[in-house]
Amino acid sequence: MRGFQFSKFKAQEGKSPFDKLLDIFMELLTHTSGDVDEAVDWLRELDDEYHLTSEDYTIDDFLEELKRKGYLNQDDLKQGGLAMSAKSEQVIRQRSLDQIFGKLKKSQPGNHRTTKVGKGDERTSDLRKFEFGDRVDQIAFTESIRNAQKNHGFEEFRLDEGDLEIVETEHKSTTTTVLMIDISHSMILYGEDRITPAKKVAMALSELISKKYPKDRLEIVVFGNDAWKISVKDLPYLQVGPYHTNTAAGLELAMDILRRSKNSNKQIFMITDGKPSCLKMPDGSYYRNSMGLDPKIVVKTLNLASAARKAKIPITTFMIARDPYLQKFVEDFTDANQGKAFYTSLKGLGDYIFEDYETNRKRKSR
Repeated sequence: MRGFQFSKFKAQEGKSPFDKLLDIFMELLTHTSGDVDEAVDWLRELDDEYHLTSEDYTIDDFLEELKRKGYLNQDDLKQGGLAMSAKSEQVIRQRSLDQIFGKLKKSQPGNHRTTKVGKGDERTSDLRKFEFGDRVDQIAFTESIRNAQKNHGFEEFRLDEGDLEIVETEHKSTTTTVLMIDISHSMILYGEDRITPAKKVAMALSELISKKYPKDRLEIVVFGNDAWKISVKDLPYLQVGPYHTNTAAGLELAMDILRRSKNSNKQIFMITDGKPSCLKMPDGSYYRNSMGLDPKIVVKTLNLASAARKAKIPITTFMIARDPYLQKFVEDFTDANQGKAFYTSLKGLGDYIFEDYETNRKRKSR
């Protein structure tokens, strides 16, 4: 029997109480930077207000099921406390990917095409004549045999070099990206939570790269008074601190990472609210100034942006503050690097980062 078969529509059953609470709980864990106890307290408050549970399934039942299904472990540092498991960390990264890049269509891993054709590793539908140096696995045998039959007849089959056709290929590029995240105190100043969206975007980008572009490399650098690398595993727990903004330290570390990378395609993404306010001096002391833009700090930061340009490392700045004088600094910074800047709301941050990640890969492919 051919064709389509239709059946009566059957409505999908709703989510189980556990699944409904799991979505909420994972979101709370993101906002509390992985603090399970605080997330549970928030969940209980939400339950009191919105009646999320019933007598048949309580918050305590939910917590027991979380432990039973491997989402939570006992925290050795807290007597009787709970901690996120690796399973929860993975779920949070996947949720961030779905939230930030949910509209993406699936494609083959590492499928970053360039405009160049030749001896690449991504097959296309184009054919060409055989050239010295072409590999055997590039031969289009069906077309080549057809050519041989046309050229030499059917009686005595012969396949010559002139009969061979080659499947054209494209080069696939790989990119090393350093994502810099500002964790200074200003990222939560005036009651605006800027760090949670930044953290979600970082988790989404890391998950996107691991699934769609597994040959790419992503390094994550956070910067406050100093700068240091963190792993993808650390992202759900990322918090701001009582820090100033040492953008220069973040750039120095990012550039050092990229200099040691053998990949020819390198880039820096920086998520910040824009104002550098700190430098670390040669003697280990800190030079700080939170009042406006300090010329000493600004010059050092702009010099590093220029140094990155000379090293052919473009910097894309995602600016999540709207102050005109900060935007002017970002314009000067972008001009020094010949990079790009996006002045974006927290809601649109992920869209800009994905779009620019794709664009940079296409432009910088070799």
